[in-house]
Amino acid sequence: MSTSASNSQPTTTSGDAEQLTPKQRRILRYLREQADDQMYFKSRLIADELGMSAKEVGANMTPLVEGDVDLTVEKWGYSSGTTWMVTG
Repeated sequence: MSTSASNSQPTTTSGDAEQLTPKQRRILRYLREQADDQMYFKSRLIADELGMSAKEVGANMTPLVEGDVDLTVEKWGYSSGTTWMVTG
């Protein structure tokens, strides 16, 4: 029996962020650096810090929410943009 992963969206395995795309790794690194100081992040503000659009950030958060990374990332709310709750 053979298994194959989708080529469109890499996923994380065993807590290893190597399977993430470069944009996803940048977002994860940013969240790790900021998680000690804050818990809630707006996509638009992450985007401003990383030179991305809010839409790019939102599209690249799914592997962080669903993956096996060292932070817990949850979609928290949508008021003037998406807010993410991040705990580590």
